[in-house]
Amino acid sequence: MIHVYMDDLRRCPSGFTLVRTVDECIELLRISEVDILSLDYDMGPGEKTGAEVAAAIAREGLYPREIFLHTSSMAGKKSMYEILYQNKPECVILHNGPIPFERLDEIEGMARRSARN
Repeated sequence: MIHVYMDDLRRCPSGFTLVRTVDECIELLRISEVDILSLDYDMGPGEKTGAEVAAAIAREGLYPREIFLHTSSMAGKKSMYEILYQNKPECVILHNGPIPFERLDEIEGMARRSARN
């Protein structure tokens, strides 16, 4: 299982696989078992948005176990949340905000331990 962080500008947190485009994110969701997904909405001028990732997740049943929305676009966050919430399986945890720092530290620690083994 992998952790995926979709963003076009921010630094990728330790323990995550960075994807810079909507198409790259959707493809990774299709071919990998994603445990945690952190989605941005704005991917740059003229680019597809995180709402298109949310729509693909809902349409194709590509739900990871847990989803965070780390965008600064309030309208974008609302759009992604509504798409994902209306269609999510009960076992999926959907957060209407970014990954808390404590959780990022926990994920980084797990990645370090895993790399040592």
